[in-house]
Amino acid sequence: MGPHPAVAAIRLAVRRVLHDILNDHQALPAHPAPQPAGARPDRTAERPPSPLVLVACSGGADSMALASALAFEAPKLGVRAGGVTVDHGLQSGSDLRAEEVVLRMRGLGLDPVESVAVTVGREGGPEAAARDARYAALDAAAERHGAAAVLLGHTRDDQAETVLLGLARGSGIRSLSGMAAVSGAGGRYRRPFLQLDRQTARKACMVQSLPVWDDPHNADPAYTRSRLRHEGLPALEKALGKGVVEALARTAQLSRDDADALDAWAREAEASVRDAAGMLECAKLYALPPAVRRRILRRAAIEAGAPAGALFARHIEEVDRLITGWRGQGAINLPGRVVAQRQGGRLVIRQG
Repeated sequence: MGPHPAVAAIRLAVRRVLHDILNDHQALPAHPAPQPAGARPDRTAERPPSPLVLVACSGGADSMALASALAFEAPKLGVRAGGVTVDHGLQSGSDLRAEEVVLRMRGLGLDPVESVAVTVGREGGPEAAARDARYAALDAAAERHGAAAVLLGHTRDDQAETVLLGLARGSGIRSLSGMAAVSGAGGRYRRPFLQLDRQTARKACMVQSLPVWDDPHNADPAYTRSRLRHEGLPALEKALGKGVVEALARTAQLSRDDADALDAWAREAEASVRDAAGMLECAKLYALPPAVRRRILRRAAIEAGAPAGALFARHIEEVDRLITGWRGQGAINLPGRVVAQRQGGRLVIRQG
């Protein structure tokens, strides 16, 4: 008899991602060690070492299910598997909880395993600040251990919530594309569970007798995502019927495909709207489709120093009006002390 369907599902999802990581790793150029003159080539020295894959584990059901699947699948493929848990220090006893998660990951056979404590700032609100601190810690851990990838336990339910949050912000099609299956520098972050629902991960933990920790923040109505999870999505399903989560996740993928295509178009078009000195020409920008033009403006603002996370659609719309609704208006102030202004038919975006 095979494993429970929930366990089989999480293992299959992780196996597929590990195959992708292995393929990427094996495509890296080999660097054979120098050999003495006349020596026979050591073919084993040309093989890249087996990659290390880390799982980011909070101790919750999603990430514990992911850790268990990685621990099961990695040895069969010759992949080293470790884990990291991040202690945000936002709750009493969080350090003890982090140490418990470390012990659980070691019990699964993961190695190396570590707990990393972070200081959460306030910029962007509590949820965004915690996320920034967490990813900074995971980036550092991946660099420290030389990991090929870090697995994240986001599920289809998380994807649906992300799409709805993007819709509420009104930030355009990119915000509706949700989380990518592969993201980060060099494709560091992988999300195997984006096609699986949260209940499957929880069921996999239950049938494997894996203890899980339920973060009280996930049920705290003070947090936007928590309200959406416990009030918003259930209300939508009651009004529209089952299948809302699946439809939102599908919307994310379709939106991502469209956004990627528009981004590529904007990159190709950017050179054609700059003069010999590299300045943006307003007349040429005006001739572009709005979706392409605004992407060029956003890219220019970020290159000038505007933080991407603080640059919203309303900022780009204001800059866009310097091109499409020019009435002699003054400079536009953007996040990061960046200023956009029109000067003699050119759009200048720079640090103020």
